[in-house]
Amino acid sequence: MSATLINDVKTAFINTHQLEPLLVFSPGRINIIGEHTDYNDGFVFPAAVDKGIAAAIQKSDSNVSTAYALDKDSKVEFELDKLKPLAEGSWENYVFGVIAEIQNRNKIIGNFNIVFKGDIPGGAGMSSSAALENSVVFGLNELFNLGLTKHEMILISQKAEHNYVGVKCGIMDQYASMFGIENNALLLDCRTVESKPYEIDFKDHQLMLINTNVKHSLSDSAYNDRRSACESIAELLNIKALRDATESDLDAIKEKVTPENYQKALYVIQENNRAIKASKAIEENDLETLGALIFQSHNGLQHQYKVSCDELDFLVDQAKTNHHVLGARMMGGGFGGCTINLVSKDQAKAFGEAASIAYKNEFDKTCSVYFIALSEGTHIVK
Repeated sequence: MSATLINDVKTAFINTHQLEPLLVFSPGRINIIGEHTDYNDGFVFPAAVDKGIAAAIQKSDSNVSTAYALDKDSKVEFELDKLKPLAEGSWENYVFGVIAEIQNRNKIIGNFNIVFKGDIPGGAGMSSSAALENSVVFGLNELFNLGLTKHEMILISQKAEHNYVGVKCGIMDQYASMFGIENNALLLDCRTVESKPYEIDFKDHQLMLINTNVKHSLSDSAYNDRRSACESIAELLNIKALRDATESDLDAIKEKVTPENYQKALYVIQENNRAIKASKAIEENDLETLGALIFQSHNGLQHQYKVSCDELDFLVDQAKTNHHVLGARMMGGGFGGCTINLVSKDQAKAFGEAASIAYKNEFDKTCSVYFIALSEGTHIVK
């Protein structure tokens, strides 16, 4: 967590409102493995990271509330009883959605002011949206003594995204951001919404993200399409979600589904198993196996689930040819964003530089390299 970030929002808040604010930090997340399994009631393996959203928030005695996105230099004034979603893509929807979902639970909040700013790289698939939602609900819960549990808060954040942003996301992003534990990844069962922490000692390796800096426009619609394909196959199998299916169950209905949808469902079943295998590999300190599973995950996302893109595939291919990288895959919804790489510490910088040069030569675009640490979930900053 960056002290500069906290200081920026605190200073901006005091300058604007002449009041000492409550300070909240809510982290972004990575997902080591288990992609697109969360909305299939499956297993995922996320961790909170040391980049996120800092928010300064305090009650207001005015008859309106305000939200100020400091990095966008964009401010909105609103009345709590007149909220409705704005145009698609508006940052305000994340804030309004959280307030609306709190009110839907018959919780009373008064007017307030919030200033927030983030250091999560844009479009990196590190869930800046979940971090923002969590910072708002956490801050309001504290300010107005709403008595919400962390579990209730993440469901509010998720509902905000469904109903105000229009993305039918699973629960992983909000969960990892809220419940993260320093130096741990969480094997999260998305059905029970319970997790087991695994302390990770990467020994002489570390995690590195490479951001393609591209976001292909079909990402939200393609996400919702894949979700409905998974749901329709689960219905055919007469099960609640693909998490309950085996490969042989799927083979039994192979003739009834398109080859594309068969592959998508097969990917989900296999990825779910990979997440569980990854937790065993971590328990046994077996980074080679973990790396191999991460490579397999990308292969499935690229060829079966078809949510990758040329830029992501290129960066993973760069990793495959470098024996200092144990595993790499695209991370997040897909069609852009980051690759996550498990790379030896003493070669990480060199690999990042080599991959960046090759990427620039191939696409005439720059990618960005980030080093991250696994950190604590959403919390009040004293």
